[in-house]
Amino acid sequence: MVNRYTALKIRKTHRYLGLFLGIQFLFWTISGLYFSWTDIDDIHGDHFKNLEYKSKAFNNLISPSQLDISEGINTIALRDISNTPYFWVNDKQLYNAINGNLKNSISKEEALYIAKNNMKNGLEVDTIEQIDEVGKHHEYREKLLPAYVISYKSDEALKAYVSIKDGKFQTVRHRSWRWFDFLWMTHTMDYEGRDNFNTIVLRAFSLLGLITVLSGFLLWYTSSPSIRKLLKRKNKKK
Repeated sequence: MVNRYTALKIRKTHRYLGLFLGIQFLFWTISGLYFSWTDIDDIHGDHFKNLEYKSKAFNNLISPSQLDISEGINTIALRDISNTPYFWVNDKQLYNAINGNLKNSISKEEALYIAKNNMKNGLEVDTIEQIDEVGKHHEYREKLLPAYVISYKSDEALKAYVSIKDGKFQTVRHRSWRWFDFLWMTHTMDYEGRDNFNTIVLRAFSLLGLITVLSGFLLWYTSSPSIRKLLKRKNKKK
């Protein structure tokens, strides 16, 4: 059995580690509860999207080989922009799929058309504006810029994002998603960009958390009357 001085050291270490880590443990618990009690499809905003939407079919398209692209074509996708077909080529440029003309960007009206196809009927647009850059904590981070952000009249502060360069419906953001995103930040402890699960802070707190748990087990072992009685019996037998 450890002596009284060592037991006091273990107790003090456990107490201060618990005090230091308690707030983060609380965040982990709250965020974990929120994640487990919410429907991830609702967080993604599926209840605001027109999930039955299918891209329009077009006829009389030119062959992609007719496009004036010196480096050749690696990837290609078809876009419906205001009932006009466009090729999105090599993840960097739009071409009219009927006449081959280059298109550098989409207009606000075209963005509203794209959003209307992808969002549920009955949603009323409030404002539309262009964003050219976002911070690391922005809800549209790590997606194609520039983009149009379309705000709807809704209690959920609903917004849809359409990228200007490729004319693609990107994502939906709303109040529940923003709560999820904030709690995700506290869960990953990535207070710089929110999405990095390998931060030094997270690793350090995880290690300290393990030490706290182990010190709790050790504290129980050193202070348990049952363990003391058991050890005394063993010593008498010897």
